[in-house]
Amino acid sequence: MNSSARQRIWIVRSGAILVIVAACLAAYLPALQAGYIWDDDFYVTNNQLLSAPDGLWRIWFTRDSPSQYFPMVYTTFRFEYALWGLKPFGYHLTNVILHVVNALLLWWLLSLLSISGSWLAAAIFALHPVHTESVAWISERKNVLSLLFYLSSALAYLRYALGPRIKTGQDKSERLYMLSYILFLCALSSKTVTCTLPIVLLVVLWWKYGRVSREDVRDLMRFFILSIAWGLFTIWWEHGHQGTSRINLGINPIERTLIASRALWFYLGKLIWPVNLTFSYPQWKINASNPLQYSWLLACLIAAWGLWHWRNKLGRGPIAAILFFVITLSPILGFISLYTFLYSYVADHYQYVASIGPITLIVAAGCLIRDRIGRWKNAVTMPIAVLVLATLGTLTWHQSHIYKDLETLWRDTIRKNPDSFVAHSNLGDIVFERNELDETAVHFSKALSLKPDDAQALNNMGALSGRQGNFDQAVTYLTKALQVRPDYAKAHTNLGDMLERQGKLDQAVEHYRTAIQINPDNFEAMAVLARLLAVSKDNKIRNPDQAIVLAEKACVLTGRKQPEFLYVLAVSYAAAGRTAEAMATANEAVDMAQAANKQQLVREIKTWLQLQVYPK
Repeated sequence: MNSSARQRIWIVRSGAILVIVAACLAAYLPALQAGYIWDDDFYVTNNQLLSAPDGLWRIWFTRDSPSQYFPMVYTTFRFEYALWGLKPFGYHLTNVILHVVNALLLWWLLSLLSISGSWLAAAIFALHPVHTESVAWISERKNVLSLLFYLSSALAYLRYALGPRIKTGQDKSERLYMLSYILFLCALSSKTVTCTLPIVLLVVLWWKYGRVSREDVRDLMRFFILSIAWGLFTIWWEHGHQGTSRINLGINPIERTLIASRALWFYLGKLIWPVNLTFSYPQWKINASNPLQYSWLLACLIAAWGLWHWRNKLGRGPIAAILFFVITLSPILGFISLYTFLYSYVADHYQYVASIGPITLIVAAGCLIRDRIGRWKNAVTMPIAVLVLATLGTLTWHQSHIYKDLETLWRDTIRKNPDSFVAHSNLGDIVFERNELDETAVHFSKALSLKPDDAQALNNMGALSGRQGNFDQAVTYLTKALQVRPDYAKAHTNLGDMLERQGKLDQAVEHYRTAIQINPDNFEAMAVLARLLAVSKDNKIRNPDQAIVLAEKACVLTGRKQPEFLYVLAVSYAAAGRTAEAMATANEAVDMAQAANKQQLVREIKTWLQLQVYPK
């Protein structure tokens, strides 16, 4: 190939890359302007590991992570926090960039495997609206980051494994092997579902050569060992740290199989016809005694039989693509309990990796049909490809708008899924904070009607009743919430508040103490308990020294950035007779409250200061 031909190829490839990059940025422009939504507080805004001096060590080597063990994800967040603090734009931009890079890596990988339509498959992956949830949601950094390492590891391994088969006499590169292994480790530390990579690599080698050799299995043995070990570690972590062992879905193995078979068709359907995408889909009613519910399973068995029966005509490609789809989805099909299954058995972000299989299969099939059209093939297929990409990009642009903020997200979810418990519960929280009690009652009541014995729903109704001044009813709701879930720290805090309002201070103190025992970093409960211990006139309750300890810890946990907690600390100092420290801390609280434009709090602290100087 002469230099002129190489230059033309370089220009074409550069243009193709720019098209994917520009189209993807345009489609996700609304997401770049979005803020934080669900779980983003755990991952970013309230995550002390991002700012603590020893945060990086704790991310990797302690159990301080607020979620599952995703150390690579939190490491990226920590570096970003150092760059742009809590401005959401930077985190959104990183997600979009990672998604673009994933699309380009996919193009590279499919080209390495000589799959027809590799660029179009990558472009469809980049613009498909089913991936919006993974890209526009900051907390789903684990998806886009894990796929980056997943594809990179696959590329390195396939270059290692295929090199000697493409070029006779070429030895396998141990550097590529070790690079692939390290990248696989990075993928696992971003999201455990990437543990399916070793199986996928065997499927790819089988598709390519019609067999899997002992050497292939031996080469991947280290990957399998790491995958199994990491999977077992994740199960231990989630049972002990995340509390998944408490999740009781009440479904048996047969029902789980029915869920899994239906989920496969659901995900495939959303890929082919991506309309009415929502953040939380309706939860299916599973009934193993209903013969119609076995239709999805029967369809899976018929499809599997058909692929195998006509394998000589269809080739190994369709089987490999569908196997990739099923294998990569297998960890989240329902055989393993996930917390989100309490609300829905499916979610768009679950098929971020798995979608590669069907997309590649459909594009390759389209290319095969194109090649049989004849001389007019480009005139026919090019407009179709442009129309498909334009449609997908437009749908993604539209879908990105719903991730603007939490209220927009939950209202969109309720519009598409009126019986979404999680949407009503969380939207109720938002309007409750704005003291819009009529709308709060609508959403909290709906959530309780959907799950009458749910601790969160009962707690929310208790908090609403308390805000409405009906303390007896609030205590009834909150007591029932704790009967359902005794370790519900928020319900203990709310019940303590209601009991305090009823003058039952000794009972209130006990519930605040319990809330802190359940969650030792519950700074809100610490501040309230500190105030009670400081100002109570009951000698059995009054304990200024302990109040100081609690208030100081609450201030430390919030970085001494909350004037309300500094005010409680000042009151505690005064109760212990440490007047100078009380005055200094109160003045610090006043300055901070003024900076935050909390004028009512400023007036309250100043009034308290005057009473300390000129007591009545």
